[in-house]
Amino acid sequence: MNKHAVIVVLAGLLAGCDNTTAPLSFTPEMASFSNEFDFDPLRGPVKDFSQTLFNEKGDVAKRVSGSLSTEGCFDSLELHDLESNSGIALVLDANYYLDAETRQKKLRLQGKCQLAEMAASGLSWDTDDNGFIVSAHGKNIQVSYRYDADGYPLGKTSVLGDQHLSIAATPSVDKRKRMDYTAVSVLNEKPLGSVKQTCDYDSHDNPVKCELLIVDESVKPAVERKYTIENSIEYY
Repeated sequence: MNKHAVIVVLAGLLAGCDNTTAPLSFTPEMASFSNEFDFDPLRGPVKDFSQTLFNEKGDVAKRVSGSLSTEGCFDSLELHDLESNSGIALVLDANYYLDAETRQKKLRLQGKCQLAEMAASGLSWDTDDNGFIVSAHGKNIQVSYRYDADGYPLGKTSVLGDQHLSIAATPSVDKRKRMDYTAVSVLNEKPLGSVKQTCDYDSHDNPVKCELLIVDESVKPAVERKYTIENSIEYY
């Protein structure tokens, strides 16, 4: 076997070893924040990111962007819903997230950087021993959250008065493609809608572009809406 052949074989063996390495798990902060603020959770040493949702016309419908510390805490988070003309920019300041414009305290934190309380609405969050948010409670509302062994958010159940809303997500069995998922929403035991997403991934097993199909079953006949998600991610 010549030297070139040896190098090719070794390269193949190393590549095989890399492919068997388990992907990184989702941190409690990333998993919990994505659950609360409706964006796809990311793995690894993310420095900053943006997720932009485009409708079928190519117009921006929603945009989420954030920056994180080396410890994985959200230093800032911006949420913009152009369809409803709403949004907010949050910045970390000690044990609070402040409105970036008014500097008003919006969210109190627990530990280093996990959600604890939204005083204005009377909502507070509880965590498990691993730091994941597992429940929330406020006036007339109770929420419970579910995750898999890798910290992937599997959905949540909300009870508000006599309204029971359940969202259940089923991710791909391929742990490197967790953002390929289906999800169903049920309100008071009646189907509300479903979501199906498929993505292209980067070397950190994070999505860079996704196709999203939302089926609204609350109307008859059911209505389908197609979206595209484009992500920009910078790592440490």
